Amino acid sequence: MLTLRIKNQKMRRIALENLKKWKNRKVHKPLIIHGARQVGKTWLMQEFGNTQYKNTAYVLFDKNKRMEDLFSGDMDVKRLLMGLEAETKQKILPKETLIIFDEIQECPNALSALKYFNENVSEYDIVAAGSLLGVFLHENVSFPVGKVEFMNLYPMTFYEFLSALGEENLCTLLDSNDYKLITTFKDKFLLYLRMYFYIGGMPEVVGSFSADSDFIAVRTIQKQILKSYANDFSKHIPANQIQKVGQIWNSIPAQLAKENKKFIYKEVQKGASAKTFEIALEWLIQSGLVYRIARVSKPAIPLKGYENASGAFKLFLVDVGLMSAMAGVDVRALLEGDVLFTEFKGSLTEQYVCQELEAQGDFYISYWANEAPAQAEIDFILQFGKQIIPVEVKSSTNLRAKSLSVYREKFKPKIEIRTSQADYNVAGRLYDIPLYAIGLLKDVLGENVEFRM
Repeated sequence: MLTLRIKNQKMRRIALENLKKWKNRKVHKPLIIHGARQVGKTWLMQEFGNTQYKNTAYVLFDKNKRMEDLFSGDMDVKRLLMGLEAETKQKILPKETLIIFDEIQECPNALSALKYFNENVSEYDIVAAGSLLGVFLHENVSFPVGKVEFMNLYPMTFYEFLSALGEENLCTLLDSNDYKLITTFKDKFLLYLRMYFYIGGMPEVVGSFSADSDFIAVRTIQKQILKSYANDFSKHIPANQIQKVGQIWNSIPAQLAKENKKFIYKEVQKGASAKTFEIALEWLIQSGLVYRIARVSKPAIPLKGYENASGAFKLFLVDVGLMSAMAGVDVRALLEGDVLFTEFKGSLTEQYVCQELEAQGDFYISYWANEAPAQAEIDFILQFGKQIIPVEVKSSTNLRAKSLSVYREKFKPKIEIRTSQADYNVAGRLYDIPLYAIGLLKDVLGENVEFRM
């Protein structure tokens, strides 16, 4: 029986720590925050300004004729600063004021102006964000190459999800590396993980559930977000590509539900080829709404150099909760034990692991498959520094890993990761890491943590 008391908690994002590091560096450039729409960029910038600066000068460029006019003139930064002060009713002072440019894609000249802020008044702190579709694919924009910095923002991770639901003690447990103690609370971690598969990490959705514990409201908000993405397609994508983008997007849950999760164009449209959909696919990738995980022929450095000549790849969505909404996962699955982990041939589990790996930021992610002499596939192959690490994903506690055995025999890796519902364990080179802790894999690898049992 699913019985939880959710504590309404103020949202916490790990990305805030990265923003603090940016601020505290003596030399830094204007910062553009990457991320799909609805992942919490606006909240993050405002929270950063409110907690780390004396005041914030917030500018929203969407349908803002005054700002469009301001940035259509010359790029004299003193004139621009005066205009920004008038717009925000804030005195803008170096190091004391955070200037926020939100929906910057709606004013391409403001994007270009970041170059002049960096060159002429670098003492002012500027953080900008906007739809990736608009920022990076906007025609006739002079992009400030080399004059800005970037930071990626993803949906809330499982760790952040726990924090948002008031489970700071569980977060502290994960941070402790005391794996024997962590395992004591395994059932609770897995219960929250089932909820995460359904709710996902979109901040508005998590915030709603934290406040009201209403699964019906969760689905309503998720459907609204999906609709807003469709509207975004029609706003930024060329008319001749809109239908194709929608076809790819809508096919992803079914593609991942196959035994072989490789993306097949003919599953999108009968007789289709890569050429038919290559432009539409690139739009989706650049929007930040999908992750393209390429197949490699050999797990060697650099992984990108060994991407399969056939162009084989898997395509994942930005958020597991949105995927469960698109796939029509019923809320009653939360009551049915392992169903969410195994449903659709484990596609939700693999989706979850993919986005947890992506959010850690320092992995180049691919996958490997072998057709002969023994058919085998490793779900993810990671490049982490000079290490190449296979990651096998298991949806249940069944740890039979034929593919990992084939891979081990062929490539003799120094370290192997298997993630499942099973407990922490180390057997030689093989590390068993529970699904609920895979989001901390970078810390485990980077610090060479020894598992204490």
